[in-house]
Amino acid sequence: MTDHRLPYEGPIGVFDSGYGGLTILRDIRRRLPQYDYIYLGDNARAPYGPRSFDVVYRFTLEAVRYLFAQGCPLVILACNTASAKALRTIQQQDLPEIDPERRVLGVIRPTVECLADISTGGNIGVLGTYGTVRSGSYDMEIAKLHPSFTTTSQACPMWVPLVENHEADSPGADYFVEKYIDALFSRRADIDTILLACTHFPLLYDKIRSHTPQAVRVVCQGEIVADSLADYLTRHPEMESRCHKGGTCRYLTTENPESFSSLASIFLDSPVEVNHIDL
Repeated sequence: MTDHRLPYEGPIGVFDSGYGGLTILRDIRRRLPQYDYIYLGDNARAPYGPRSFDVVYRFTLEAVRYLFAQGCPLVILACNTASAKALRTIQQQDLPEIDPERRVLGVIRPTVECLADISTGGNIGVLGTYGTVRSGSYDMEIAKLHPSFTTTSQACPMWVPLVENHEADSPGADYFVEKYIDALFSRRADIDTILLACTHFPLLYDKIRSHTPQAVRVVCQGEIVADSLADYLTRHPEMESRCHKGGTCRYLTTENPESFSSLASIFLDSPVEVNHIDL
């Protein structure tokens, strides 16, 4: 077994099953531009949502090990499915063996933590993929941190394909946005806060907002995760000192680099240079 223990400085790793995590990376880099980053998208095996807990855990662990081998002292799972189905096992079972000085963080807990400051009535709507909704991770985390809150979750299976097929701004997208939001409110009419629990969904924000009652807050994860990471690094100077500061970012994919670069331009401000890797 490869020993990934490495006391030196390295980049912050950001992992996603595909492209959506680029919205998280974008906001992290805006908030913390001084650090080096590696983004890894496991596009060859995406989507993770329909896969079992065991498969998502195995794939995510492979990616985490790869990023550790690249020198990352800290890895962010910028993927709701990986955070829901793999994070806890990796943190509790694998990190002590691989290297107890390294850290893997997810996107669910920091997102849920902020709800107390956002929600006016404690009635939360969660919009996500089938995998995230079926896992019940947001329901459980909200119940744990905010026991007086209610949670209503709705899967939106057509939204990711709309984004990845460049249809997020098309008139046809309105039908599917309205369909799932109406389904959510038909189950509970007094929802006051909607959480976008998929990293693709911010690209549909304007349409989601237009089909949601004005008094309802719509929460994207990117800025929340970025602020949470900034706070984490402030509270853990021993980790902060290991995160190399050069302002660079490398992009890796398990799929075709040209295809990744083309689709990445949907999520970022410009195309990026990408390298292929095998896990």
